[in-house]
Amino acid sequence: MMKRPFHLFLFLFIIFRSNLIVAQSQTDTYQWPKDPKVMENLLRWQGYKFGILIHFGLYSQLGIVESWALCPEDWCERPVYDDYFRFATDYRNVRFLFNPVKFDPVKWALSFKASGAKYVIFTMKHHDGFCMYDSKFTGFRITGGDCPYSSGKYADVAKAIFNACREEGLITGAYFSKPDWTTPYFWWPYYPPRDRNPNYDITRYPGRWKKFIEYTHNQLKEITSGYGRIDILWLDGCWVMPKSCINKHVEDFCKYPYDLGIDMPAVSRFALENQPGMLIVDRWVQGEYENYLTPEQKIPDHALSVPWESCISMGNAWGWVPNDTYKQARDLIQLLIKIVAKGGNLLLGIGPDGTGEFDPAVCQRLEEMGQWLKINGEAIYETHPVEPFQNGKIAYTEKGKNTLYAIYLTDQEENRMPEELFIQTTLTGKIICSLPAFKKTLKVKPVSGGIRVYMPASLQGLLARQAAVVIKVTNR
Repeated sequence: MMKRPFHLFLFLFIIFRSNLIVAQSQTDTYQWPKDPKVMENLLRWQGYKFGILIHFGLYSQLGIVESWALCPEDWCERPVYDDYFRFATDYRNVRFLFNPVKFDPVKWALSFKASGAKYVIFTMKHHDGFCMYDSKFTGFRITGGDCPYSSGKYADVAKAIFNACREEGLITGAYFSKPDWTTPYFWWPYYPPRDRNPNYDITRYPGRWKKFIEYTHNQLKEITSGYGRIDILWLDGCWVMPKSCINKHVEDFCKYPYDLGIDMPAVSRFALENQPGMLIVDRWVQGEYENYLTPEQKIPDHALSVPWESCISMGNAWGWVPNDTYKQARDLIQLLIKIVAKGGNLLLGIGPDGTGEFDPAVCQRLEEMGQWLKINGEAIYETHPVEPFQNGKIAYTEKGKNTLYAIYLTDQEENRMPEELFIQTTLTGKIICSLPAFKKTLKVKPVSGGIRVYMPASLQGLLARQAAVVIKVTNR
């Protein structure tokens, strides 16, 4: 029987992961790319503002929080199991049942495009090591002969998603887990696993660790050479890092006593040879291979002076779990606005179930986000942060020297938008204010420190029902 309810397992997971997000506000060690093509791509990426992260794998069939239940640490629970090894065997045997026959990459891509997202990052491999692409270096993959979907129309799921997304003009990125809990080069079957780290002494068996590095490089070469244009390599599993890179923000996470580097200089060399300008995001490993920071499940307290992206799940889990609770569209739109106002991007995490379909609520939220962005996107895309970033219920962005966007964040209980608003700005000269969504010019009055803008009485009720109201301020 289940020892504890599933929601507690989920709660423990979120709390555990949140212990590390503080590291993402550290900007003092950030290194700007030296490669001009990478820098050019990074600047473009900063203008995209909104991306989608898809978790899809064996865990989708089970409806559990990714592959973390394989990790034999106290915080990781295995519902209905009291025997770790039986669970681990059953988990890996899910590949014999995994058959997402309702997976439709074109439908997915159309939904992502309509949401207003500009880029999509897909989980090629999570920590369990199960490949959602056609890796030639393991049989533990969706295209393996023992997986029913290996004969499916879109058996190479990653390739199908990337191709469909590119057809819709979306930028693509590959999520890849550095740790791999199935390959014998990381978790050697000779020993039982003890935690998330290698279960053997890599200094005593250096040849085995060398094989793991080779295995990892071979898979990354496959991904960066056989899947078309990929703009982002998003590497997860920060505890697989050089010992010299461990700092106080991740030390509780990195307990293995020896160096777990995978030769990132070599990875960078062949990745950039295969994909010129590719962004490499070695998450939470400060240095030249972390092209942008990735705070998780939160927004930094202050605007950051370096490139960053908040990865935040739409529900309580990254992938699909039964009866998940999803954030409302208003909250998601305001989340995006708050992130963009501080100079970041939102990477919104979602996942399909084991059949390959998304919860209807996920599709509805994406549609509503897209409807708002279609009308108000000029205040989001290709904008830059501007002080005061956010003041009360008004968030700020700008384009160039002459255009400011003040975005009013409405409340659910609000019946009417305020008759007048104070907008902080340094713009001078003849000031013009408007509501772009309604093609309506507003009355404006210069005051100390900014301007006072007046909302038409006839629109105050309608405006209050919007997730957020964009006020465009320009000068001549």
